[in-house]
Amino acid sequence: MTYSIAGHKIEITYDAQLLQRLLPSFAPFQVADDGSTPLMHLTVDSTLQRVPEQQCHLIRDIDTGNGMTRVDLLPDGGYQFLVRDIHGTECALLITSPDFSDCHVALQGTFPTQRFALNNALMLSYAFSAATHDTLLIHASVVRHQGRAYAFTAKSGTGKSTHVANWMRYIPDCDIINDDNPIIRLIDDKPVLYGSPWSGKTPCYRNVSAPLGAIMLIKRDTTNHVAPMSPIIAFSTVLTSCSAMKWDERLYQPVCSTCSRIVETTRVAAIHCLPDSQAAAVCRDFLITN
Repeated sequence: MTYSIAGHKIEITYDAQLLQRLLPSFAPFQVADDGSTPLMHLTVDSTLQRVPEQQCHLIRDIDTGNGMTRVDLLPDGGYQFLVRDIHGTECALLITSPDFSDCHVALQGTFPTQRFALNNALMLSYAFSAATHDTLLIHASVVRHQGRAYAFTAKSGTGKSTHVANWMRYIPDCDIINDDNPIIRLIDDKPVLYGSPWSGKTPCYRNVSAPLGAIMLIKRDTTNHVAPMSPIIAFSTVLTSCSAMKWDERLYQPVCSTCSRIVETTRVAAIHCLPDSQAAAVCRDFLITN
């Protein structure tokens, strides 16, 4: 089946009916195959075998927030990911080419576990295949207001969703594009924010886009105020919010380059705030008057 995510074509080879059941969040992104070369092709293959540890170089175990993923570098420069859920249960084996354009995954466990595993495998594969195409998968909650997208990033539990919910509740002409994993893509050197099939705990899977108006770092405080950032801190803020593999220079340098170009063209600031309606108003006033 074929999908378009932030304008990038991806293909998945598997039983079509099973894919529709496993990936309901992908339905808004399904397109007809136009015959062009996809950014990424993923094959679901139950016969896929794990490459023995002695033939791999262990990179690290990564805490993804909803489980742990072991990352191994393969002899050909590709990667092997062993995806485990929050209970430590192995649920997917993902093997990729060096540029993530060709990926293979084996799913394990119950139907809900396989759904979790396939979504995680696709998110990993998409993020790293798109990294060299001026495209970033970021951790943020996004509200669209008067035709522009505003991305709010923060450590988990800080209140991204709460802040965006206050925009929705108290500020007219707002809608949510994505609540956890939107995509920023540079089009003619201008950042555009897109919805994605991945949105954390909030079911918000919208195939929509808008020019990126700002990236705001949420910081809890006793008063509501906005603090501009220096270019260096702004770059660090954007980079920290991205899915990236720092150990792989082939993929990490393009991510850094894209972050730099976003910071050059986009406001990045911190909103120090309480979880109240005034915080949304203060932030909105800053964004539309600066």
